[in-house]
Amino acid sequence: MDFSSPGQMVLKLWQQTQKLPLGKRCFAWSMKWFVPYSGALGAVVEELEPGRCVVRLDERRAVRNHLRSVHALALANLGELVSGLAILTQLSNQVQGIVVRIDTHYHKKARGRLLAECQHQLAPVKAQREEQIEAIIRDSAGETVATVKVTWTLRNKAHR
Repeated sequence: MDFSSPGQMVLKLWQQTQKLPLGKRCFAWSMKWFVPYSGALGAVVEELEPGRCVVRLDERRAVRNHLRSVHALALANLGELVSGLAILTQLSNQVQGIVVRIDTHYHKKARGRLLAECQHQLAPVKAQREEQIEAIIRDSAGETVATVKVTWTLRNKAHR
């Protein structure tokens, strides 16, 4: 397995698990092991490549609020997860990324099966900078239920 960077390790694990009969579930289980907080969400990665990720979240009691819809912070967590996978899979071992801000706009109640998508290509990281990444969360009808803008601080460890 490629341990050159955490993102490359995740990408390699994704590629390897997709060859298995229950590959998406195996990858989801691995995510719970490596990132317990995000893994607790119970989301399943549907597509993953450097700069692009699609994650599915099925509504269930554990992520529901008192209004019988997906909790607002579960949606924010889903947006952070999908943005992180899209970004981290592009970073070399010389670049660190950390979330410094999450802005979430809730458009409507989120119910049923949700798909979160993030697509963002990074320019090479030569000096520390902030990069805002947008994730869109849609319901099964294709309607946007939330827009999550995640600001990442990226820094090249070699250029301190």
